[in-house]
Amino acid sequence: MQTSSSQPARLRRKESFLGLHFDFHAREESTAVGKDVTPAMVEHIIEMVQPDFVQCDCKGHQGYASYPTNVGYRALGIVKDTLEIWREVTARRGVALFMHYSGVLDEMAVKHHPDWARVDEQGKVDPHTTSVFGPYVDELLIPQLKELNDVYGVDGVWIDGDNWASKNDYRAEVIAAFQAQTGIQEIPHAPTDPYYYEFSQFCREGFRQYLRHYVDELHKHNPDFQICSNWSFSAKMPEPVSAGVDFLSGDFWLQNSVNGARLEARGLRHQGLPWDLMTWSFGGQHTNENQEDFSTKSVIQLQREAAIVLALSGGFQMYFQQDRNGAIFPWQMEVAREVAQFCRARQEICHRAEPIPQIALYYAGSTFYRQTNVHFEAYDGTLKPLQGVLQVLLDNQYSTDVLMEHQLKGHTADYPLIVIPEWNRLEQDQIEELLAYVHNGGNLLLVGPQTASPFADALQVELTDATQEQQPIYLEHAGRLARLKAANAQVRLKGSAQAFGRWYPSNNTTLPSSHAASITTYGQGKIAATYFNVGQRYLESTTTVVRDFMHALINALFPEPLATVTGSHLVDVTLNRSHGKIAINLVNTAGPHADDKVHVFDEIPVVGPLTITVRCEEQPQRITSQPAGSELPFTWSEGKATLTLPRLEIHEVIIVE
Repeated sequence: MQTSSSQPARLRRKESFLGLHFDFHAREESTAVGKDVTPAMVEHIIEMVQPDFVQCDCKGHQGYASYPTNVGYRALGIVKDTLEIWREVTARRGVALFMHYSGVLDEMAVKHHPDWARVDEQGKVDPHTTSVFGPYVDELLIPQLKELNDVYGVDGVWIDGDNWASKNDYRAEVIAAFQAQTGIQEIPHAPTDPYYYEFSQFCREGFRQYLRHYVDELHKHNPDFQICSNWSFSAKMPEPVSAGVDFLSGDFWLQNSVNGARLEARGLRHQGLPWDLMTWSFGGQHTNENQEDFSTKSVIQLQREAAIVLALSGGFQMYFQQDRNGAIFPWQMEVAREVAQFCRARQEICHRAEPIPQIALYYAGSTFYRQTNVHFEAYDGTLKPLQGVLQVLLDNQYSTDVLMEHQLKGHTADYPLIVIPEWNRLEQDQIEELLAYVHNGGNLLLVGPQTASPFADALQVELTDATQEQQPIYLEHAGRLARLKAANAQVRLKGSAQAFGRWYPSNNTTLPSSHAASITTYGQGKIAATYFNVGQRYLESTTTVVRDFMHALINALFPEPLATVTGSHLVDVTLNRSHGKIAINLVNTAGPHADDKVHVFDEIPVVGPLTITVRCEEQPQRITSQPAGSELPFTWSEGKATLTLPRLEIHEVIIVE
C-alpha cells in the first residue's frame, strides 16, 4: 500500500519533537493479531495525543512479524493486517509512521537458519542472536525492510535489539578473519584471557560494518527512508557517528528513569544528529519467573521524565505496550494526552536549544571499551563511576555536559571546568591535551587516585600506598564525617600544591588524617584531584558530606558559573541559549524516582523558594518564567541579576532577555 501525493505532508524525524511508541513483540502464542485493531483506534490515538510520529510493532525479538510479511516469519495467527491500518490512518492524518523492528535479536531467524546465528564462547549456536558476520542481514533484514518501504510506504525504522545485543562471535570464519588480520592465534573466551579486548574490538567493528551495510543499502533503495539503530552512538556506544543513520534514539531505564535520562540525554546531545529519547510509560520489574510486573506510571511521573529530556533540548517519545492482539489500551491515551500537552507547552523554548558550556564531564570512550566486558552496554557496572560523578555535579546544581573524547577534542577551551571521573587509563594524547588546556587557563578536576596518577607532576604531588581495593575511609567536611568505601591513596604534597580537606581511617577526628584532595596552579590555570574514588560510592550510597565536599572543591576551581541556584539540592540546572536568550532549565528531582520498590507515584514534593543569580554583561530588560510567561522581579548589582522563584513543581525555564 503506497501513500498518495495528495495526502498531507509528514514531518521528517529531524523536524519532529513528540512521538508515541507501541510494541508487543509477537510470540508463538500470538494467535489473534489484529483482532481489535481498527482505524478508529488509530484515529483515537492521533486525536488524543497529536504526535509528530508513531512507532509501532512489526517484528520483535522473538522474530515473528506482526504483519503478513512475504519475507520473514509471520505470527501464527494474523487475522487482520494491522500495519495497513496504521499506515492508512497516519498518512491521512499527516503523521509519520516508523517501525519497531528487532535487528540482531531474532529467534525465528536462528531457529530456521542455525547457520545465521552467532556462536557463543562455548562453541554453541546462540538461540537468540544472529551473527553480524553472517548472511542474515542480506537474506532477511534488508529484504524485509525493503518490503516495509515498498508495500506499506512507512517513513522509516527504529531498529531495536541491535548494538546492545551484539556480542563476541566465535563462528569459524570470524576466528579465521581475526587471526589473519591481527596475527593473534590464541582466541580468548573469557574477559580474563589474553587478547579479549582485541577480539572484542574486532567484533565491535563487525557490528559497525553490519550497520553501515544495511543503512547504505536501504538508502540506495530509497534515500528518504529514515533509519535509526536504537542506542547506536549513544553513551552505550561512545564514539563518533560512523554510519549514515538519519537520527539517534534510545529507550531509557524502566525504573530509576530520572537518573537514566540524566545520563542518556547527555550521551546523545553532542553527537551532531537529531535525537530523541523514549520513556517507558510503565514502572515495575520482571519477576523471578520472568513474568512482567508492570503498572502504568502517573502523569506527573512521566512529565518529570520528559522534563529531563526537554531541558537538554531533545525530542521525546512515550512507549505504551500493546495488547497481545496488537490493540492499544484506550484509557492510557488520556495519560499520554496530558504528558503531550506538558511537552508541547515547552517545545518552542526547549527543542534544539543550544547548550551554554559550563562543566564538561569527560567520557573516555576508548577506556570504556577496555573496561567493559560487553560490546555496547554497561550491564557490568563500567559506567557507574561516570554516573555517580554526574549525579554529584547535578545534585550541586551545576549545569553539566557529558562529552566523549571526539566531542571535547579541540573544544576544551569552551569549558571553564573539565572533570575527569575514575577512568583506569587515559591515552597520552588525551593527557597532553588536558594539560595544555590547564596551562592556557582552564581548570581541571581529577577524581580518584588512579585518574590523578598520570598528572602527578602537574599536581605537584607524590602518590603512595595507592590501592584499587574498596577500603573504608571517613571523609570530613564542615565538621561532619561520612563513611565511604572506596579506592584511595596517601599523598605527599610538593611545591605549591595546597591541601584540600581530610579523611580519617575511622569515625574519630582525633586520629591521624590524610589529604582528601589538593589544588595547585599549572600555567595560567588550576588542577585539582581527589585521592579517593567518588562516583560509584555516591551513586550507590549517597551522603551529604560527599556532595558538599565536592561542591566546595569545585567552587575553588570554578567560583563563578553563569548561573547559581540555591534553596534546594533537588533541582537539576541546565543552561541553554534559546532564540538568542539565556534559558535556565530547572527540573525538580524530588520524590522516590530512584526507589526500585516504588513503581508508580503521583506526588512530587514542591521545592522552593529558589534564589537564582545570573551573570549578565548588561542589565536584563526582563526575566520570565516559562511556559507560563510570568515576569519575575529581580535586582541588579555588579553584573549580576538576582531573583527568587517561589516554587518549582516539575519544570520551569527562566528566560533572561
